[in-house]
Amino acid sequence: MNDLIIIGGGPAGAAAGIYAARKHLKTILIAEEIGGQSVVSDGIENWVGTPKISGADLAKSLGAHLDAVKNDFVTLELGERVESLEKINVGFISKTKTGKEFSAKAILVASGASRRKLDIPGAEKFENKGVTYCASCDGPMFSGQDVAVIGGGNAGFETALQLLAYAKSVTLVHKNKEFKADPITVAKACAHPNMHVISNAEPTEILGDPPAGGFVTGFKYKDNDSEEIKECNVSGIFVEIGVVPNTGFAEGLVAVDDLKRIKTDAHNQRTSIEGIWAAGDCTDELYHQNNIAAGDGVKALEDIYLWIKKQ
Repeated sequence: MNDLIIIGGGPAGAAAGIYAARKHLKTILIAEEIGGQSVVSDGIENWVGTPKISGADLAKSLGAHLDAVKNDFVTLELGERVESLEKINVGFISKTKTGKEFSAKAILVASGASRRKLDIPGAEKFENKGVTYCASCDGPMFSGQDVAVIGGGNAGFETALQLLAYAKSVTLVHKNKEFKADPITVAKACAHPNMHVISNAEPTEILGDPPAGGFVTGFKYKDNDSEEIKECNVSGIFVEIGVVPNTGFAEGLVAVDDLKRIKTDAHNQRTSIEGIWAAGDCTDELYHQNNIAAGDGVKALEDIYLWIKKQ
């Protein structure tokens, strides 16, 4: 039996894997890929120690660090997704989508989160036909066109800044009057002459033109001040409305909040079940950022190491 199974390869999982290797814990790290959600980001400007780094380069850096220290202690099981987690007499068993099983004395859930889908008429119909969830992947296809960003957090404004480099115009729609993004990011985006902001408004329908191939032509939105339904003509809609935690495999085993995020003790990242820890965006951590996820992963490993040595 292994000492530890780490579920997830984002900053939390990678940091934990590095520390597990340093502490000589026999560890299996299971992840679809190394890097987490930020792998699609064109530029990350708040990763401590690096003024700016792309998501792809951050993933390479995390992977290289793991490879440099893992030796015979940490085994990477990449391209795998955990589908179930079960407590046994001594430890736990995790099963992956491909049917593999792994057992360990302790578990660290660092499975992150997935992008929340836009749930209004037309959103699903026009997905990949103008509605997209990845500016780095699809943004260049909309060069010289009018596009929209749904969401007023850091991800929304960072996406807007990326699109402003080649789009004709960017219209950002946010449901509240105040933005959740950092003021410096908001100011930078709003200073661009081709940036337009619609605040205190909610999209109600995605519009498209089936005769022209079924692609987006715009969207309807409700002005929350006047209650009026208005239209905005765009060719592309980039959705940045938050994330959904990847915790389905752990439901029923550990305590979760109303959003299905795993509840943790902020002192040590322990969950409601002895022997299971959680870190990063899959938890009820107040702030979800790469630096915080990595720190929580390290914090968890420090506690896991002490716990394992006492068994």
